[in-house]
Amino acid sequence: MQYDPIKDRFGRLVAGRTWATRLFFFFLQMVFLRSWYVRRELRRAVQRAGSRLRDGERCIDVLDAGTGFGQFSWWMAQRFERLCITAVDVKEDYLQEARRRFAHARLDKRVTFKVDDLVALQADGPFDLILSVDVMEHIEEDERVFSHFFRVLRPEGQVIINTPSDQGGSDVHTSDGESFISEHVRDGYARADLRAKLERAGFHVDRIDYTYGMAGSLAWKLAVKVPMRMLGAWFGWVVLLPLWYAAALPVVLVLHAVDVKLTNKTGTGLIAVAHRPPSS
Repeated sequence: MQYDPIKDRFGRLVAGRTWATRLFFFFLQMVFLRSWYVRRELRRAVQRAGSRLRDGERCIDVLDAGTGFGQFSWWMAQRFERLCITAVDVKEDYLQEARRRFAHARLDKRVTFKVDDLVALQADGPFDLILSVDVMEHIEEDERVFSHFFRVLRPEGQVIINTPSDQGGSDVHTSDGESFISEHVRDGYARADLRAKLERAGFHVDRIDYTYGMAGSLAWKLAVKVPMRMLGAWFGWVVLLPLWYAAALPVVLVLHAVDVKLTNKTGTGLIAVAHRPPSS
């Protein structure tokens, strides 16, 4: 299904309203399990980067690579005072609205938005941390992107990549299955393949963990798949979403907590953490 048009309509609904943006971003952080994993890794990465710097030495430079609505830059800017965030995307309309959104919330001094294509990345950094959330499955030339990430990252800097896996990611469970999100150029990564590509770019891979195990996959169906199917058929169903989530959300949150707590032997998502070796 066409996922972006539905996402764009929600973006327009909250445009220009700070209170609506706060509510929308909070909702996204709750409903999407990826946010639970990404926020956990961000806390660890910011603590690690901060431990290498003296107090007041400089800010921790972060690249939000493929920022979209900017929800992760928003979350980081509100919680970590020491960050200087560069948020890039190829969509100028997204960035224009993000600039207005952050200015209204007085977060614009913490985050700089720039149009940039990750395949031909113009940002030169250097950065202490790079975040890429559900972006790489949209890019055919992924190894070029990883090479750019390595180039602009400081020695010992980290990259966090969240992406679907080949174990049912994008809701594809057979070799000829159709992706739930038609904008994807790949359904997901094999864990070994993602590791190999990062290592070829020069990274030392700290870990690649499965996300969206049995509990998380069920939560995704309740929190994302069913509502998106409804809205894809007719956007007017949006008026019923509060009733749907009132019933489903308590179950979804429990399933999210279980998925994050467990070590998943397999899952439909991957989260990778890697760093640039100090001598490179």
